[in-house]
Amino acid sequence: MRVHAEDDPQLAGVLRRAGAYVETFGNQLSRIVAEEHYVQTWKRPSVLPGVRGTVVNERELQSDLMLVKPSAAAAWLQYRDVFAVDSLPVRDRAERLTRLFAVPSASTDQQVARIQAESARLNLGDIDRTFNTPLFALQFLETAHQARFAFTHAHDRRAASPVADDSAAFRVSTEIWTVSFEEVRRPTIIHTSDDRDVPTRGRFWIDPQSGQVLMSEFTVRERQRQGTVTVSYQSEPLLGLLVPVEMRERYIDSKAKSEITAVATYGKFRQVAGSEFDALR
Repeated sequence: MRVHAEDDPQLAGVLRRAGAYVETFGNQLSRIVAEEHYVQTWKRPSVLPGVRGTVVNERELQSDLMLVKPSAAAAWLQYRDVFAVDSLPVRDRAERLTRLFAVPSASTDQQVARIQAESARLNLGDIDRTFNTPLFALQFLETAHQARFAFTHAHDRRAASPVADDSAAFRVSTEIWTVSFEEVRRPTIIHTSDDRDVPTRGRFWIDPQSGQVLMSEFTVRERQRQGTVTVSYQSEPLLGLLVPVEMRERYIDSKAKSEITAVATYGKFRQVAGSEFDALR
């Protein structure tokens, strides 16, 4: 059985607490940098004449991942500062950072777009995506965005089961609520490069007492393409916070028979000094 937020005061309360948690979480994480180890795999049919089979490419990215907020921007963004690709250092890293944050943009929207494009520029495969950062889904729970979605509480065990995954990062032992969501307002948060709406749907695993998000999962579908991003959070004792520890992705293009999978893990969390942080604002 599924109960909608407008019919369930308990669910409405959980969403209020989750919204407050997400807003506090962003402020707490804004001076913390994580090291990301990100492996992407792209499989598609061979296009060489007379050659049948599957072509497989793999790319390994090592990056610093941080929250940044351009001047006048309404929300935080996650910026992926790639410092190595397949174990080779990125040569133009300092110059790109200068262009991205020190050179003025014509508008805040343009700078936000530049940050998103820069964070995604080394993605592998034929499916463009700028939402492949671990905190992306949390914005759906922000108080200002909740009205864009229809939320439901899954009471049956099958719907409330965690992600079908044997990784320890995607297991929970505490009592949680599984809250499903579906984007119902337009324009949507995610859209194509030519401004077509791409609605999201998915699930959050939430501690109903604190509003803490233990896992998130969302799916987008656009014509023959579909993508799913799942993130697990765990406690970081030195920081006293729940932080993302693993992100898993799967994208399928049914027409091109192409599949992209990716696993990112996060560690070496560190607090940055005020001067270092301010240089990235």
